[in-house]
Amino acid sequence: MKRSTLLVIVAVLALLLAAAAFMFSRGKPAEQAAGKPKEAAAQPRPALTVTVAKPETSELTITLAANGNVAAWQEASIGSESTGLRLAEVRVNVGDVVKKGQVLATFSQETVQADVAQARAALAEARATAADAAGNAARARTLQATGALSQQQINQYQTAEQTAKARVAAAEAVLAAQQVRGRNTQVLAPDDGVISSRTATVGSVLGAGTELFRLIRQGRLEWRAEVTSAELARVAVGTPAVITSASGAQVDGKVRSIAPTVDPQTRNALVYVDIPGVQQTNAVKAGMFARGEFQLGRSSALTVPQAAVVPRDGFNHLLVLQPDNRVAQLKVETGRRVGDRVEITTKLPDDARIVVQGAGFLNDGDLVRVVDALPAKRSAP
Repeated sequence: MKRSTLLVIVAVLALLLAAAAFMFSRGKPAEQAAGKPKEAAAQPRPALTVTVAKPETSELTITLAANGNVAAWQEASIGSESTGLRLAEVRVNVGDVVKKGQVLATFSQETVQADVAQARAALAEARATAADAAGNAARARTLQATGALSQQQINQYQTAEQTAKARVAAAEAVLAAQQVRGRNTQVLAPDDGVISSRTATVGSVLGAGTELFRLIRQGRLEWRAEVTSAELARVAVGTPAVITSASGAQVDGKVRSIAPTVDPQTRNALVYVDIPGVQQTNAVKAGMFARGEFQLGRSSALTVPQAAVVPRDGFNHLLVLQPDNRVAQLKVETGRRVGDRVEITTKLPDDARIVVQGAGFLNDGDLVRVVDALPAKRSAP
């Protein structure tokens, strides 16, 4: 009995040890598994996944913005030079491109032709009278030595000759005037250009000087930009400019001249910018209001992507990535904008890394996870 009892006791102890070892082996992984979430929960999680970029030095254009009106370079007034003639035909309309010497309108010629014929007849009569007077004067001079005629009679014949010549000259002048009047029955374009307005009406009887058309000479337009007196010294003749119309279309121009005076009311001066090639485009028209920029040169500037600039509380901010992957909010001053780049005039750290994508959703001190920026998509050809 003692031996069998001892064996039973040994077997029970072995079972207890085996059970304890089994429970210990199962409990340790459970404790390890239970300990991991606690450690993970103790570490902070990133607030957002972002991309970063370093500020770049770029060459940017120095510009001066201005506003002004688009007007014709020179506008010619085309009118009638004849009086009391009926307008018979109008050959052009508003917007037509004309050449110098082109016929724009014609007047009725019947009255003028009759006046020319009458002047020719008067000239022929004056010439006949002058020939008779010249013959009488010549015969009187031949008889002067014989004494057949008195000196008074001879002087009368010579005076009649001079009077007849003067009447011929007067008749020739009248005929020339009537011929000029006949040529004025055609209204001609004084220069190349574009018809900007028309008041001519077929059938109307007009007086001399009545305006029929207005012509934009050579089709040239100009932008009359208003520049403040403080900025006027930065603009010079020949400075290129980019004019933007109300529709958003842009045209290039060049400064032709600068007004010698400044408006005492607004303290602005006019800068005249030539706009070439306006006949080939409808981007700008005379009378439009346009804004533009004078290209004053180029300079180097520190730029960041536009998405990195975060406006808050009336100021612009950048979110600078710290070594511990937290962001620090930095208030900055911005300058010029070119494409998707913005100039930063505030001095930045040399090794600064700026949050780009996701910057608008972060606050000062947020923890972030940084990933590489996706490559930019190429535009289709």
